[in-house]
Amino acid sequence: MTPFYRFAARGVIIPFLKAVSKQHVTGTANIPREGGFVAVANHLSNLDPLTAMRSLVDVDVPIYSLAKSQLFEIPLLGRVFSAGGQIPVYRDSANAGNSLVEAERRLREGDPIMIFPEGTLSRDPLQWPMTGKTGAARLAMRTGAPVLPMGQWGAHKVLGTYGGFHPFPRKDVRVVIGEPFDLVEYGSDVSDYDAVRAATAEIMRRITELVEQLRGEKAPRPFDMKYDGDPGKGNIGVRRPDPPISQAPSVDPDDDADGSAGSSERPVADAGSGEEHQS
Repeated sequence: MTPFYRFAARGVIIPFLKAVSKQHVTGTANIPREGGFVAVANHLSNLDPLTAMRSLVDVDVPIYSLAKSQLFEIPLLGRVFSAGGQIPVYRDSANAGNSLVEAERRLREGDPIMIFPEGTLSRDPLQWPMTGKTGAARLAMRTGAPVLPMGQWGAHKVLGTYGGFHPFPRKDVRVVIGEPFDLVEYGSDVSDYDAVRAATAEIMRRITELVEQLRGEKAPRPFDMKYDGDPGKGNIGVRRPDPPISQAPSVDPDDDADGSAGSSERPVADAGSGEEHQS
């Protein structure tokens, strides 16, 4: 962890998070301490990248996120992101694919990378993980890096999915970190579309299981903007009736998607090894 990263995370970002939330993390013993890995999580709030990052930085593991380029234009946050080595994603441009190239280079050098496979804030009106985009799976398949699943719940109560900042009183933010897994069974050929789709569905299944533990209930089938409809930027969608099981969506078939950050409770102590800690 570079001195600037340590300063930005522990001197700026974490104090801010402590001021607006009480974070509880379970499963930190599952975090790999050597070599690169792909951390993946659900995405309900623009605060999610910071709460997920904090879960790892608190145990001295730096994490580098793929984040939409607009975040780098915010005066203070943008400077922190740039100097801290975060990776901008220039969507809908000729440079859109450069983020995955840079992420792969970092992974091979041993850096952990954070990706939100939904690629955007969830449009699901029930606030469950949507179908995933394929960037995380392709990175893990190409590099052989393990995937670290994470489930989050609560950051959206501080900063709403599409508006509303409610810092007080402080909200509980819960993060559960699952066991790392690899995608060896799906091979390394990312041109094998069926394998990439299946690997992406497995990533989303593992994330969803963790969110189920946090929420204490079973998730419905994933919301899919190809099937349920894209409500447009800044809007929550409407679920269509479930399709026949044989036609149920399992992954967003957008191969070019990068998965960048964008736009009664069951106890979570059984979700992975490691004791819960809070701050």
